[in-house]
Amino acid sequence: MANLKEIRNRIASVSSTMQITSAMKMVSAAKLKKAQDAITAMRPYASKLTELIQNLSGSLDGQGQNPYTTVRPEEKILIVAITSNRGLCGAFNANIIKETLRLGKENFSGKQVEVLGIGKKGGDILSKTQALRSRHDGLFDDLTFEATAVVASEIMDAFEQSAYDKVLLVYNRFKNAATQLVTVEQFLPIVAEEQSPGEQLSGDYIYEPSQAAIVNELLPKSLKMQLFKALRDSLASEHGARMTAMHKATDNATDLRDQLKLTYNKARQAAITNEILEIVGGAEALNS
Repeated sequence: MANLKEIRNRIASVSSTMQITSAMKMVSAAKLKKAQDAITAMRPYASKLTELIQNLSGSLDGQGQNPYTTVRPEEKILIVAITSNRGLCGAFNANIIKETLRLGKENFSGKQVEVLGIGKKGGDILSKTQALRSRHDGLFDDLTFEATAVVASEIMDAFEQSAYDKVLLVYNRFKNAATQLVTVEQFLPIVAEEQSPGEQLSGDYIYEPSQAAIVNELLPKSLKMQLFKALRDSLASEHGARMTAMHKATDNATDLRDQLKLTYNKARQAAITNEILEIVGGAEALNS
């Protein structure tokens, strides 16, 4: 059994760790509320805009072909892996890295696959095993639509110049504080959802200046908004994952501290008993 000093040092160490994890949990909980409100408010707009673009582009009947709707043979693939800049958030980053590697090996085996990393953790790992187009580690330091639009424009320009035939987003979709869903979402090309004749939009519409012009104007905005939504989802998921991980770490530290205190008390009682026995033994030796 360890001596009393060693046990006291371990108790102090565990208690210090527990204070840190508890503080990190509270910080993540505060940040989660803001991030959760942002993505909850943004989703209806982003989803409706994407749906509108798909319906309009799908009803063009080949007129006014847009470069972002061009479907080419899938030979060159770009995977946008969205992770975080910091760890201590459970399997948040590991799940994205694992899914990115799986896509490259299984879904696009034999294809030319490159990765665009958003977030330091994913970039550090994927750069060792994958061809990395670029990294954007500072995007989450001050997440804004303007900064996101720059990255989206880089991807869109590369697709328009036929550098890639398909672009996928891999990120954690926020469901709740305890659940984050690994999501693979097609970014480019934009493909209209298939609709049955009964589901086709009915009625006469007047487009000004024209349907093709409206699609060409809204497509870039829709793509930038789609990437921004993915980043918002990932940010909320990160805070939720870190809050959950720190909550579990705090509970585990509490249990370990209680066990160490019990061990310390047992060791202290044993030491006191030994001292009493030594005193009694010495007294009997003097009396004999």
